[in-house]
Amino acid sequence: MQVPEQWELGILRKYNREQARDIINELLVEIFNKILAIEGQNLKDKGIKLSMNEVHVLEAISLTDEKTMSNVSKRLGITIGSLTTSINTLYQKGYVSRERDLEDRRKVVVGLLPKAEAVLEEHDAFHEEMIDSIFEEMELDKDELLIESLEKLSSYFKK
Repeated sequence: MQVPEQWELGILRKYNREQARDIINELLVEIFNKILAIEGQNLKDKGIKLSMNEVHVLEAISLTDEKTMSNVSKRLGITIGSLTTSINTLYQKGYVSRERDLEDRRKVVVGLLPKAEAVLEEHDAFHEEMIDSIFEEMELDKDELLIESLEKLSSYFKK
């Protein structure tokens, strides 16, 4: 669709605010869904029978310093109840350990088993390959504005 160009504050704009909002929303959703689909297929091709949600729970555990259910759920931005459901499944599949903290019995501490470490290695390798490929094809290292915009976008979503 060809959109008439408009002047706003002395800057040539290709889209009005509403069109820009729609485009940004569509792009974010499309990119997010495409990455998840490719990521999921990559793990499936490697014989890993976990959902991307489960893989991201494993990743959150690995990145959390004090690996309590509370801290992991905060990192993921989900309730402890939702995390419990995932942990139960991952525990039954042999990917995580869980036990009560010896000093504070109210806390449940989770840990990664070797099987989970192998999955995370594959997951990390996928991300490395994806970023390398994007850098090559799009020459991102030459696009400071895009990198700054992505940093701002990331910062916004961390709020």
